[in-house]
Amino acid sequence: MMMKNYFDLTGQVAVITGCSTGLGVQMAKALASQGAKIAALARRQNMLDEVAAQITEEFGVEAVGISCDITDSEKVSDTVRKIMEQFGRIDILINNAGTGAVAPAEDITDEQFENEINIDLFGSFKVAREVAKQAMLPAGYGRIINIASMYGLVGNKIAPCAPYHAAKGGVVNMTRALASEWGEKGITVNAICPGYFYTPLTEETLNSEFFQNYAKQMIPSARYGNEGELDTAALFLSSQFSAYVNGVILPVDGGYTAM
Repeated sequence: MMMKNYFDLTGQVAVITGCSTGLGVQMAKALASQGAKIAALARRQNMLDEVAAQITEEFGVEAVGISCDITDSEKVSDTVRKIMEQFGRIDILINNAGTGAVAPAEDITDEQFENEINIDLFGSFKVAREVAKQAMLPAGYGRIINIASMYGLVGNKIAPCAPYHAAKGGVVNMTRALASEWGEKGITVNAICPGYFYTPLTEETLNSEFFQNYAKQMIPSARYGNEGELDTAALFLSSQFSAYVNGVILPVDGGYTAM
């Protein structure tokens, strides 16, 4: 009997934004482990070079790091063109770049709110738009995965961050809109909503005692997410065999949004 590897991505090209640290790098490595070539995008070129070298060494796949500010439409367009010149295709896009301002709503500045929307929501749209236009629509195939957040589905009482909730809620419904628009073109658009994971952005908060007590109360699994626990969700939604999974919002949150 033939064994079928449902997650084989050999020969495919994956673009991951926010890929200089944290969850972006973990997901890039997960895709590389299944044979995908990787284009890692973020702002800091020195870190991207390190990540790309690491991926090539570890998994033997071609990987390139390209500095790109996703809020700059021209830069995004140019970056996608470069990737197409180098690889000739883009099969998978993981929109992972994001930021997070934590402050009481009444103290949030216009700049903070605008910055959040510009990066998390508008930036994700800009990258999706260019990748679809230049690569996926012409090929009639694509897998777009937007990294939203469980905070895009609910409010919270512990870490006030209204702009983040607004932006990630936007990402959730933008995912449904793009899935509806591009579904018949062979492109699936889905979102992953991570719960509490350690990243350079969250480490300090998650380590505080009051937050750990809160987490035990609020997360059915009674813990934070471990490194690698987003990988299978990313692989599932990247698979060519997940063609009928479209417009799905998948929380990976230990059950937080179940309560």
